[in-house]
Amino acid sequence: MINKKLLGLGIILLFAVGLAGAMFVENPVDKEGKLDQKQKMALDGCTSILVGKKASTDGSVMTTHTCDCGVCDWTWRRVPPADHKPDSKRKIYHINQFHTWPPSEGLKWEIYKENFTGLEIPQPDHTYGYLHGMFGYMNDKQVALGESTIGCREEMENPTPSAKFDITMLTLIAMERAKTAREAIKIMGKLAEKHGYGHTDSGEMLAVSDPNEAWIFEIMPVGPLWTPDSGKPGAIWCAQRVPDDHVSVCPNESRIGEIDLDNPDYFMASSNVVSYAVEHGYYDPESGEPFSWKKAYSPTKASATSSKGSRARLWRFFDLMAPSKNFSPDTPNMELPFSVKPDEKVSVYEVMKTTRDHYEGTQFYTARGLQGGAFENPNYLPYGFQLEGKRYKTPRPIGVNRAEYVTVTQCRDWLPDPVGGIVWLAFGAQDTSCFMPLYAGITKIPHSFEIGDHWQFNRNSARWAFDYVDFHTQVVYSHAIKEVRRAQEKWEKSAVERTSTIDEVAEKLYQKDPEEARSFLTDYCINNAHRVIDAWWNLGNHLLVKFNHLWNYDTENRKRKSLEYPDWWLKLLVEYNNMEPEPEKEEK
Repeated sequence: MINKKLLGLGIILLFAVGLAGAMFVENPVDKEGKLDQKQKMALDGCTSILVGKKASTDGSVMTTHTCDCGVCDWTWRRVPPADHKPDSKRKIYHINQFHTWPPSEGLKWEIYKENFTGLEIPQPDHTYGYLHGMFGYMNDKQVALGESTIGCREEMENPTPSAKFDITMLTLIAMERAKTAREAIKIMGKLAEKHGYGHTDSGEMLAVSDPNEAWIFEIMPVGPLWTPDSGKPGAIWCAQRVPDDHVSVCPNESRIGEIDLDNPDYFMASSNVVSYAVEHGYYDPESGEPFSWKKAYSPTKASATSSKGSRARLWRFFDLMAPSKNFSPDTPNMELPFSVKPDEKVSVYEVMKTTRDHYEGTQFYTARGLQGGAFENPNYLPYGFQLEGKRYKTPRPIGVNRAEYVTVTQCRDWLPDPVGGIVWLAFGAQDTSCFMPLYAGITKIPHSFEIGDHWQFNRNSARWAFDYVDFHTQVVYSHAIKEVRRAQEKWEKSAVERTSTIDEVAEKLYQKDPEEARSFLTDYCINNAHRVIDAWWNLGNHLLVKFNHLWNYDTENRKRKSLEYPDWWLKLLVEYNNMEPEPEKEEK
């Protein structure tokens, strides 16, 4: 028998237009508009993938960041390199990941300067140029980052102003000063220990890479009672290198387990990495058990199965990359490996496609049955829902429809830094967006990348072009996504295939005149972005016309036909509504 209450809910859902799941989401913002830490993690549930140089098809080191927030600032900047006079100081600001301002009040990357912490640190003689969105993503030396919030024990959080650094500020400083991934980690760790870490952030993970290595760097506060005068470190951190022939992922869970600080080629940590756990009762050295970073500071008992798919990304990524290992979804996430050697080497395009995964072909597929509706939409109910006083979880895939943008970085050691580094940027939900290349050597970015806001439609903002397509795709997803995939094939895959040609031209120019090479790369990236943005506005117009009023308009032949509905859905509709078929005509 069919549960008619559940079926009724499903049918209502099927006819809802746009992001229907939002109707069932508990408001993540309180009456004062503030977010508590658990709510922040729910919003900023980012996924970060790491690929070692010997695990990629072309020898590049890759990291990703799905900036899954839904209410955050999506704008980007290119910060130029700079030379500084002796004794210059660098002001440190508190930068809240989540807070935004109405455009009428100004842009975030100017307004944040009103939140001066009172701390100034010595400025080096030279700072590198870099690209940044919510965090720093790549600098002139091909040091690249991705991010994922991992949380920590509640009593470790330090929301007080004594913590001068949050994760955004740390990444910007790393971009300005680091020549390598290891150097970036040491810079961030040292500053956080000396001046305190936390304020608006709890436990965070950064995927830190350069043309040779990829590291997982995890950092946490040390509690609200810490002060600089205590003489103790104001943060606790640990970093582990991903083997060159391996891939790894961070899906909002601490990933570092047992550590070996006698092996500095693969591990780094703060001086209090073990002692803090012992002092606070998180680890007993007399237990005979080896120290585990994640078990001490951010433990979880979930598995893909036990969490009903809400914690399945870790299992899913390893199953996609190394299916031969037959990882079970019943395996507790804490017991899954730090990294794996993929069955086959991974291309940048395959990484892009992985960021769009919805657990297709598994029991956690987010569009299965009623949840996806008649048009197999994988984006309904992204936070689960509450019904009749009970809470229901829904699977949380890598590809969610609340991304501000998604990055895939490539660091390549066989090319000069301005040519070797690429940030592939896709605005909005990666499912319906398009990755565009931004070379490390460019000197500016499109102005449309620098503006925009969730609450005000703006045709001058690049992000709104991709949201325009996404909105029209959600209505009749299974039909509209085919049009989107064709556009991605045309604009995104072709850009990936064109990379080697652009590299070759830019490298030859660089040998003759580095500035000419930078000019060439800047023109290429900006012109490509403009073409893609125009194509997406046109694609949105096309989807609006083609599927207007839930019909299928053949624009070439000027004909209209009905949309196709799957038989299984029609059968459920007939049963729930007690529909009777029309009587058969009697033969004369």
